[in-house]
Amino acid sequence: MHAHRTTVTEDRRPINGNNVEPHGDRGRPKFLPPSTRTKQTGLIIPGDVSVDEWREIGNHIIVIANSSAWWLGDWLIYGQDHYPDRYKRAVEETSLDYQTLRNYAWIARRYPLHRRHAKLSFQHHAELASLPDDQQDEWLSRAEKCGWSRNVLRTKVRAAKNVGNGTEKAPKLNMRVAPEQRRRWQEAAAAADQDLLSWMMLVLDSAASSTLDPAWDDADGND
Repeated sequence: MHAHRTTVTEDRRPINGNNVEPHGDRGRPKFLPPSTRTKQTGLIIPGDVSVDEWREIGNHIIVIANSSAWWLGDWLIYGQDHYPDRYKRAVEETSLDYQTLRNYAWIARRYPLHRRHAKLSFQHHAELASLPDDQQDEWLSRAEKCGWSRNVLRTKVRAAKNVGNGTEKAPKLNMRVAPEQRRRWQEAAAAADQDLLSWMMLVLDSAASSTLDPAWDDADGND
């Protein structure tokens, strides 16, 4: 008597939008040619890859790179919501920076899935995260329609705040900061790919949400 065999059909759908293929042999993503190898510190591409294959590899990597911040933010939100007494410990066991993840999560909470623009980067969304929802949607739609980079979007938003609304400018905040402290802030802003002012606003907004939003308080208060 022959044992009954169950055939498992592997899902070989290509990356399309937010879908990602399963991994190939030895952890190699299936969108890579068989002779291509990935390492934590690099990508080894063989010499016989055609220009079309090379272009397709790049397109897939861009999708993953642009999605990673959203994925990490959603991952942390899930941990906060489902494992409030354990998620911080799990983060500490990884090589990820908790404050960076928390910033990602704060931005992800500001944008439910249906309001995220796949054609715009996570950084585009971060630029607008402190604005009301309707303004976020308006600026994101304009950025996508006009093909604005993150920097162009930032310039447009700042110009609108300064002169577009006919309202008084917000009062300036004067701060005395030690040179070493300012240097650390600038390094952190550069690591987040933001200018110092935008980074400070993001961190302050995140801290304000943590203080004022019960969901954050409950998530962080159980460790």
